[in-house]
Amino acid sequence: MNPPATIDAADFTFDGLLRDGDLVVCGQTSAEPLTLTRRLAAHCAGPSRPVRIFVGTLFSDTFDEAPASASFLSYGAIGRTVRLAERGLLDILPERYSSLPGLFSSGRLRAGVVLLQAAEAADGTLSFSLSCDYVMQAARNARLVIVELNPWAPWTHGTPWPRDLRVDIRVRAEHPPLEVPRSRIDAVSAAIGRHVAALVPDGATVQTGVGSLPDATLDALRGHRHLGMHSGILGDAGIDLIRCGALDNSRKACDAGVSVVNTLCASADGYRYADCNPGIQVRHSDYTHGAEVLGRQALLHAINGALEIDLGGQANCETLRGRPQGGIGGLLDFTRAARQSPGGRAITVLPSTAAQGKVSRIVPRLSGPATLGRSDIDVVVTEHGVADLRGASLAQRARRLIAIAAPQFRDELAAALREQETPL
Repeated sequence: MNPPATIDAADFTFDGLLRDGDLVVCGQTSAEPLTLTRRLAAHCAGPSRPVRIFVGTLFSDTFDEAPASASFLSYGAIGRTVRLAERGLLDILPERYSSLPGLFSSGRLRAGVVLLQAAEAADGTLSFSLSCDYVMQAARNARLVIVELNPWAPWTHGTPWPRDLRVDIRVRAEHPPLEVPRSRIDAVSAAIGRHVAALVPDGATVQTGVGSLPDATLDALRGHRHLGMHSGILGDAGIDLIRCGALDNSRKACDAGVSVVNTLCASADGYRYADCNPGIQVRHSDYTHGAEVLGRQALLHAINGALEIDLGGQANCETLRGRPQGGIGGLLDFTRAARQSPGGRAITVLPSTAAQGKVSRIVPRLSGPATLGRSDIDVVVTEHGVADLRGASLAQRARRLIAIAAPQFRDELAAALREQETPL
């Protein structure tokens, strides 16, 4: 069957395409199909019926001004979805990232309309380009699949476009894909990065996210050799590690010679580097986050952030001072895999304070959910040092965590610990 003709963006409208009760599922992060989502935002602002949208992680400002008639669902308040949460428009699905494809394929979550971004080769072959995730399963069961063909998006290896994934409407992109530039690295992030780099041996396979802490850590690894990458996200800092020779994937237990990622979040220069590059593969999240695949990784070093950690070693990664600001994402998938990996480490990073130094992020008791339990926590790093919690008793954990808290809060934390230890 021949594919549908590609129409110009100027000729595309959502009028008549959406039905009552539809869940519109959009490609996320850098894979957000900006031409389509901006049309959708404009449609929501008009005299239309309420629209429900699954957005995943948002790095664009597309829905910043969404009307109250629109509602949003996501697996966390990550990126600019925080703004939707603050306006009361966001409902959160507290699921691991690896669980999302199964929720769509089973029908527990059902998409009415799916909006995807893709790259197209000269022979017409499509590539998922910057990300391959639950949106594929959502599209398989959707009533309507709309694909934005983006000539500026890189054609990436890793996940062939499935023969059974139909495309109902093809729209020519009018915007390059969203760029996610490197974060500004301050003194705190740089110090944390140096501490983490000292924990990572040559030959380790690393996983990180995006932001100043991951970027600072990857920058601090430039003197390492034979690093590997198996991660949810690859950005400019990781690409720079490849370019400088520190990250060559030569010692990976599986996928040797290849950086395996679920999403590329980089600059236009980073996208050009990934274009048709067989050394960078964008794999589906079933592969990048799957327990069976992660279980084959040796020396896996998972480096992830937290919002606060209590003195027993539990980490809250979802809310800060009662407000949604984060999510489970791939945190549990990678943290638990790294703890089981031979020679691996699950490294949790966070600044010691929030609110310009007025609030300690190491606390007697969490103010939100325990995203990571005490048996998940491995090594904690702040700008003040490293707390190794592996095999440590509760009393040892508390003392080690107090030692890496901000100095102005250590006495207060010690007093809280003594109070907890005092029998009633």
